[in-house]
Amino acid sequence: MAGTKNPSEQALTTEPVAGNGLLDRRLFLTQSFILAGAGSLPAVAGDITAPLTFPEWMTRPGAPLSGYGSPSRHELGVVRTTLSTPLSAAIGASSTPLESLQGRITPNGLHFERHHSGIPDIDPAHHALKIHGDVARPLAFSMNNLLRYPMTSGFYFLECSGNGFLNLTEQPIDGTCGALNGLISCSEWTGVKLSVLLEEAGIDPEATWLIAEGADGASLVRSIPLAKAMDDVLIALFQNGERIRPEQGYPMRLFVPGWEGNLSVKWLHRLKVSRQPAQSRSETATYTDLMPDGRAEQFTFTMGVKSVITHPSGKMTLPDPGTYEITGIAWSGHGAIAGVQVSADGGASWADAALDEPILPKCVCRFRIPWRWSGQPATLMSRAIDDQGNVQPARAAFRKRYGQSNMYHFNGVLAWAVAADGRVSNVYA
Repeated sequence: MAGTKNPSEQALTTEPVAGNGLLDRRLFLTQSFILAGAGSLPAVAGDITAPLTFPEWMTRPGAPLSGYGSPSRHELGVVRTTLSTPLSAAIGASSTPLESLQGRITPNGLHFERHHSGIPDIDPAHHALKIHGDVARPLAFSMNNLLRYPMTSGFYFLECSGNGFLNLTEQPIDGTCGALNGLISCSEWTGVKLSVLLEEAGIDPEATWLIAEGADGASLVRSIPLAKAMDDVLIALFQNGERIRPEQGYPMRLFVPGWEGNLSVKWLHRLKVSRQPAQSRSETATYTDLMPDGRAEQFTFTMGVKSVITHPSGKMTLPDPGTYEITGIAWSGHGAIAGVQVSADGGASWADAALDEPILPKCVCRFRIPWRWSGQPATLMSRAIDDQGNVQPARAAFRKRYGQSNMYHFNGVLAWAVAADGRVSNVYA
């Protein structure tokens, strides 16, 4: 019958489902919401009754073809936020501008960086991967060798274990979402399964560890349980379809899905099969979790369940009251995201967000929920749950567990305050 609503639409209402204006996550999927919400959505800019004119870019030929594409000149401000040490500009990190992105995939040029001694300029013709130690047949693989092996691909996040450490200061730092939380990115990684190469080398049955070393100036060394190495670890050669870039480990890197980024050793050149971990500086003096009693938890590899609202977020300004889409990303090193809840009243009430398909394990998941902002102050928060039952903890709960000194594996709930004038800032809630 003409005018009859879809049954799924009939049950929907534009009334809030949680405090301070959060609406049903399904409303943006329905035409009825657009009609019912007319007046709360922003109007089209410009006078639609004015005579049609042609802008100057429609009156002449455009730019010629190029060998490698680049962003629009109007988007040149979308860049990574860099943070280096006073010791050297080559030691530090650059953060993904999460607030400027949509979907789940991070463009290669915006993927976060973390370097301990700068980016080496490696000639792939003179680079090889050596596998030795407790193996029957020590092996060496040139790049041409590796490119002849069967490839496998997967969509995975990569997160520095120090991501979010700026949220552990005594007072909140006023920054963008990317500047505060952007040591997380997500890509399609393609390469050779490490298990194939290790089986070819012949692993000693007594071996339990794999020690990886990078060919940069820091010679980063990390130990990985052999069981993980034989599971889903890749020798990554491609990122989002193209050869990995120098800042991501060209010509090859280890990629360890779901675990702290430091384990995915870049510029990989050596793998040693061993019965013991290396106990290197990067797994003793650093990259360990300090506890309140002064002891440290070692080999805390897995990145916990986490989420962050990317829009609206820090340093943004909402132009006027009305209906907005709250969106962000969630991820877990334990598995796939099962749900994300959003609050607009500082955690007093929560509503379920919609999750973009497909929902993949150890991969970023985009969440969304409509929100009618009244023009009054609001505090936006999100918390994620994964398919293993892990729930993103409150910031206070994280601080209580680890004390005041630990800067790794922070996954506490994050909050953005929206002021009456629309300005959005970082707060602790």
